[in-house]
This record gives sequence, structure tokens and C-alpha cells, in this order.
Amino acid sequence: MSVEDDEFRRSIRSDVPHSARVWNAWLGGKDHYPVDRQLAEAVTAAYPQMADIARASRAFQIRAIRHLASVGVRQFLDVGTGLPVANSTHEVAQSIAPESRIVYVDNDPIVLAHAEALLTSAPEGRTAYVDADLSATDAVVDEAAKTLDLSEPVAVLLLSTLGHLDPAEGIEVVRRYLARMPSGSHLVLCDTVKTPQTLAAQEAYASGDNPPYFVREPEEITGCAEGLELVEPGFVPIDRWRPEEDDAVPVDQWGLVARKP
Repeated sequence: MSVEDDEFRRSIRSDVPHSARVWNAWLGGKDHYPVDRQLAEAVTAAYPQMADIARASRAFQIRAIRHLASVGVRQFLDVGTGLPVANSTHEVAQSIAPESRIVYVDNDPIVLAHAEALLTSAPEGRTAYVDADLSATDAVVDEAAKTLDLSEPVAVLLLSTLGHLDPAEGIEVVRRYLARMPSGSHLVLCDTVKTPQTLAAQEAYASGDNPPYFVREPEEITGCAEGLELVEPGFVPIDRWRPEEDDAVPVDQWGLVARKP
């Protein structure tokens, strides 16, 4: 083992919960430790809908990517990727358009350790991984431009991610990403709206000695899309955004897809 490998292993803490692993637990994955499951269960006890939100967020992502790929979008910037699961962005996009290019962005050593699973592109397309903080917009976009053609439309995905930033900063970060994208690009965005129940979940999550995850007022989500054109059905609960099943579980997470004119 190299010194770099040893340092990398030490950077992965199994004694404190981690957001990517907790989310993986809610999704029913296997990439988490007992401490992550304990926090996932504590949040679910305070807010039983939490696992439903995680699954609904993933389903919304899949439907949005399918829609965008079907209308000709061939480039995707997935910011705040999280741990790989079935139907990752490149798998969905390239199942429709194999030539699609996808760049994943995260600054999590856990996600970095699994990044190879995100880089299995169809031969006609390309995938890449950028190890950077989501708020470092220029650094992210500059690195992504080595894979994406920024003269052509790009779909920017921020899914259940902005809560790592306070709402005002989150709006500014999204606007900076879209400012670097050409006309015809899209924003795919969802996050948890503020209710007494989701505030309880926010407090339970903070009990795990994690950086906070902030739930939002609806206007703190739609403010990210100011100046963009909402794609039908607009800003709605994510289970109602072009649902493919009538029995989708209602959730307190809202989202949108919007086009840059």
C-alpha cells in the first residue's frame, strides 16, 4: 500500500456518520457502516418519510434525464453525485443516447473510492469525475469542460444536494453554474421543503455530528431558476413531475426542470 493509499483510507471515517453513506442507507444500498444506519434510523424515527424522499429523488432524476435525453440533450453535469447506485446518470442518458457525455462532481472520499463505477461509459460517449466542492463553480466547470463542449447545451443536476449550503448561498451557486452554460441548457433541481416534520428531520440529522442539511422554503428553491423557463409541469412535488406510476408516494420534496433561454 502506498503512502497515498494509506492516507486515503484514514480519511474514510467509520466511527462518524457520513451524508453519502446515510443517503445510501435510505436508498437500501450496502455502502454504509453501522454508525450511518443508526443515524438513518434516528432521522426516520423523527420523520418516517425520509426513505421515501430518497427513493423519490432518485426516481425524479431518472425521469428528468430520460426526458432531457429524449429532446436532444447530450451532456450532463451531475453535481453532488453521491455513491453509485443502479440507474446512475450515465446509465440512463446513454440508454437513450449512447453518445451522451456525463461529468460527475463530488468532494467526498467515499464517492471518490467508488468513482470507477461511475466511469463505465458506452463506447460512443464519455464520463468523467471531478473531485471538487459544489460551491467551487468555476473550478468545477473548468474541469468539466475537458469532457463537455460548453458551446452546446448541458443539463446541470443538483438533486437533494443544495441543503449542504444555506439557502442564499445555494441560490447564488446555482446561478453561477447556469451563467457558464449556453442557451438551451437545463437545470434539474430538487430539495426538501420546510415543514414542521422536515425541520424535525433536520434536527435529528444534526444530532449525528454532521455538517447541517438545511430544508428550504419553496421560494428558496424556485429562486435558483430565476430567468429560466420552467418545463411542464413546473415546480411540483417530485413524485408528481411526469410520474410513470399512479401510485407514487407523496413526499415533501419539490423539484423542477428549467431551460435557459
